[in-house]
Amino acid sequence: MAGESTTAAEIALASQKRSARRHQLLSLPSVLIITLFGILPLLVILVYSFLKAAPYGGVEWKFTTDAYVNFLFQRDIFDDTLQFAPDYLYIYLRSILFALLTTVICLLIGFPTAYFMATRPPEQRSWWVLLITIPFWSNLLVRTLAIMFIIRDEGVINTLLMHWHVIDKPITMLYTNFAIVLGLLYSYLPFMVLPLYSSLEKLDFRLVEAGFDLYATKRQVLWRIIIPMAKPGIIAGCLLVLIPAIGAYVTPLILGGGLHLMIGDLIAQQFGSGRNWPLGAAQALILMAAVMCALFAYVRNSATGKMHHD
Repeated sequence: MAGESTTAAEIALASQKRSARRHQLLSLPSVLIITLFGILPLLVILVYSFLKAAPYGGVEWKFTTDAYVNFLFQRDIFDDTLQFAPDYLYIYLRSILFALLTTVICLLIGFPTAYFMATRPPEQRSWWVLLITIPFWSNLLVRTLAIMFIIRDEGVINTLLMHWHVIDKPITMLYTNFAIVLGLLYSYLPFMVLPLYSSLEKLDFRLVEAGFDLYATKRQVLWRIIIPMAKPGIIAGCLLVLIPAIGAYVTPLILGGGLHLMIGDLIAQQFGSGRNWPLGAAQALILMAAVMCALFAYVRNSATGKMHHD
């Protein structure tokens, strides 16, 4: 009997090893892709940020921290002293404000939209999801150019308003902050609606009915039942909108006309006309570090709150 037990244990152990080896082989392609297209480029950017900028673009293989120093300070051309220059900080602050404003507006529009979709009959919900994903069928550049043709001085909006004698001359919307936020809103609204819909679709609406049966008002049902239950979708949607909106490049460049720089444009300029690759790499890493710190703080606070709740 002891020999049979030992043999059964060995067979089970061998089966576990084969299963683990199979799982490792299945995960190998994803690991290779993440390494080649995720980690390796980041390492290259990290190395470049600590090198000296070559005069006509590229880098010289000399270690320096000038890129990080130049992010906050400007060197005087006469006495070589460092002076605080907050220009890049202003661009970062503007980008974060635009991204936050876009996230808030997306949430205000996306939540009732997702709630409407989640409360439709099951056979209609797939069609509503299909309609939300229609913008993804075309390229971001094409969608941004379409917005530009709509809001320009000779665009659809100004033409209709002037035809109806609402205004005497065109309202300047293109190349303004309004145009940038509008473009970001149009680009990232589906990223807010879909996670919210996923959460609200799983909501047990018997809880909502129970709230009304207990004489709760609509506002109380919304704040004490629906929003807490949809919290995972709200958080996921906010992250999916906020993070790419901070580093957006195409939309601010086209709709802002290069007059209202955001982080994406700033980094692209360093690798292009600025010919300062180390500074561009440093700016990209600073942006990534800021986002990661914010996410880490959020995850830590969420874990702490969950522990207190438990």
